[in-house]
Amino acid sequence: MNVVDMFLSPVELAVLTGRKVKSKQVEALRRMGVPFFVNACGRAVVTRAVVEGRAQLERGTPTGARSHWNPAVLGG
Repeated sequence: MNVVDMFLSPVELAVLTGRKVKSKQVEALRRMGVPFFVNACGRAVVTRAVVEGRAQLERGTPTGARSHWNPAVLGG
C-alpha cells in the first residue's frame, strides 16, 4: 500500500465530515468519535483503516478519539 493511500484524501475527508473548512472537519470528527490527528498544517488526518474498520491503535490515542467507533448507520 502506498503511503498516500493510507490516509483519506481531502475530498474523502470532506465527504465523511460534510465540511470543507479544516476547523469544521475537526469539530465533525470529534462529534463522530472518529480517531484522527491534526498535522502541522492544521488539517485533520484520518487513516483509511479507521473508516474501513481495520484500525488497531498500538500506541497513543488520536485527538478526539473514543475507545471504539461504529458508524451510526450500523446502530453503534
